[in-house]
Amino acid sequence: MLRSLKAIEAYRNAVPHDEAMSAAPPWLKLLAAAEKPVVNLERIASLEELALSNPVLDYVERSLRLLDALPASYWIKELVEETLVWSETAKGGSHRERLAWLEQGINYRVHNIGSAQLYERLLAADAAAGDHTALIRTLIETHGLVGQEIRGEVPVEDHDPLARSLERALDAAEERERLLIALNYCIIAAVSPALWTEVEPEVRAIVRRIAAGNLLDGVEPSSHSVNAVSGGETSSGAVSDDATGTAAGAGPASPAVFSLPIRERLRRLRAQSIRAGEDFAGEFAALDAQHDLQNALRLLESKTFWYVESALKSLSLEQFLKVFSIVAREPSLADIKHISFENVMNAMYYDYRGATKINVYKKRIVEKYLGELDWALIRSGEAAPRSPHLCHRLVRKAHLPDTLFFDFEFSPAADKLIAFCVEAEKSALYEKAVLLLFDLFELRRDAYDRFHNEENYLADMNSTADYKKVILDYVVGTRVLDIGPGGGVLLDLLEEKLPHARAIGIDISANVIEALKRKKQLESRSWEVLQGDALALKDDVEPGSVDTVIFSSILHELYSYIPYEGRRFNRATIAAALRSAFDVLAVGGRIIIRDGIMTEPDERRIIRFLQPDGMSCLDRYSRDFKGRAIVYERLSDDTVALPVNDAMEFLYTYTWGEEAYVHEVQEQFGYFTPGEYERFIRDTLGDGAEIVTLRHYLQAGYTEALADKIALSDEAGREVPLPDSTCFIVIARTK
Repeated sequence: MLRSLKAIEAYRNAVPHDEAMSAAPPWLKLLAAAEKPVVNLERIASLEELALSNPVLDYVERSLRLLDALPASYWIKELVEETLVWSETAKGGSHRERLAWLEQGINYRVHNIGSAQLYERLLAADAAAGDHTALIRTLIETHGLVGQEIRGEVPVEDHDPLARSLERALDAAEERERLLIALNYCIIAAVSPALWTEVEPEVRAIVRRIAAGNLLDGVEPSSHSVNAVSGGETSSGAVSDDATGTAAGAGPASPAVFSLPIRERLRRLRAQSIRAGEDFAGEFAALDAQHDLQNALRLLESKTFWYVESALKSLSLEQFLKVFSIVAREPSLADIKHISFENVMNAMYYDYRGATKINVYKKRIVEKYLGELDWALIRSGEAAPRSPHLCHRLVRKAHLPDTLFFDFEFSPAADKLIAFCVEAEKSALYEKAVLLLFDLFELRRDAYDRFHNEENYLADMNSTADYKKVILDYVVGTRVLDIGPGGGVLLDLLEEKLPHARAIGIDISANVIEALKRKKQLESRSWEVLQGDALALKDDVEPGSVDTVIFSSILHELYSYIPYEGRRFNRATIAAALRSAFDVLAVGGRIIIRDGIMTEPDERRIIRFLQPDGMSCLDRYSRDFKGRAIVYERLSDDTVALPVNDAMEFLYTYTWGEEAYVHEVQEQFGYFTPGEYERFIRDTLGDGAEIVTLRHYLQAGYTEALADKIALSDEAGREVPLPDSTCFIVIARTK
């Protein structure tokens, strides 16, 4: 067993740990003393569990166990072991020690540089130091650089110090290659064996270049870089930004030697988004054509990026590029080597139901903020926030002169409100907290109507494919608009079943459009999506150019969320949507509606709750629902009487459960009876419209979902079925 593993086992087995520390090597003392571990939060399952463990020491131990089992020569194991035990030490130390490091000039925020400095400073206390101390220091300083090139976080020239150090220490390229493969295997497989399997071919190709001293082999150089390696030592080192061993250069910025083009580095930084369906090539090309991005961002080619994917992966590509464009306009950029998004990462993650998640409240607010930043102002370096509650900051610290920190800064009021939303997730206050957040940041409730339940909501919308298939029988012509396409299931059906039709999804929500664009790219779909307003379709679509407009489960959302003419739950909103669709229809075209319906006559029904929370849920719903007054008569502790349409409106929300309550309570699903709907259409669209079909039915699923929650009967006590929930209406334009 490696002596470092014996030292770790002795520390873990000692009770108390303090007694084992006196005999521990210096590196272990630093790792064990970590009071606030520096880790990539994206890879942490639970922030609550993080407080109870030492993930940095755990990671080092995993890497050492991989080395211990590796069939490698003694000299390779000796060098790799010494490198591994020291490479994370700058992530350790007590708070007091870290403050002292700042005074001593130890750059622990660039932790591989800091770890190399600690190794050098404490070397005299470590009897294990051998003849290869200079090489080990370089290996620590460039710890994980290979992984970071794969991720796009460092320029290629940052390999140069390592290549030259290896040439001085080891004569044969084969020896250098074996050493680097062993080291990088331990670094990456300690994060995940599957990750090593995925990147091994790329690692071997990069290692081969470094070992041969031919750093340009197979690399497309940037058009403005010098394609030559300068002689002599440079101050460029490298640092790891997370447990994958990704690394970055250190010291004052050196002239670029040969960088990857910034477009390629950004593409690598979007790897997770691309795998999720982002059309990086197409979207980047379009934005580049508008804003000359490659030229504007080329000053970043020689820089090292920290924690980019962890901090920014949830943003759209345009928002992501706005952040980098802001950084590229920093006046002091020439003096900067490292650009860190660590503060953004630390702010954007939190525990949701025991799992580490992106803080969706902050995410939505940041999305809106970046969406409103003007490109022209960004290019001029004068980008300024519109919101008094959020701004971006570019910060340099006196003790870290070569590092620039990008951050989003929330006002104290916003921070407290977001914290209130997080805490309120556990209580009945949640919907009120979210509504306050909407109001403070002027978020549109129709565009941002769901937070944690959004994925489930879109999945449920996609599960209604069988009901949506009937829509296809009534589609006419070749140009079809799907208003509020949700998860895209109807767009898929239109493409698959009606290949002659050109399907276009239109939604007000940037998040929905972004998700659909990823789906389109990932699945090679031919339909299109467009961000637009359902109440003003002719702003984006030529009047008279559309054959079919589909409103599938969207009109009730417009009715519920849009404050049309100053108020929500306004039937004029439905009229505006119908007129908007009618404006873009060609003669002979159709409007297809699938939505909620009220029943007639509005008889009284008896609900007996089968679950203990039923009555309290109705009490709460009647207070919170704003569509209309919900009045009921309490007959007993578990039984109420109320009009059937009020009963159903409540039950639609009750069916979804607690997590969806904050959103569902804002929506009124039924807003017309069949007779009212027919009269309303005729009054709104006039004699140029003909109702081709109008029918209604109970959507399958409600009966089963409510079976163990309620028993429904008439006033005579007879059990009755649920009334119809959904209408299907087809309107033709005749002139």
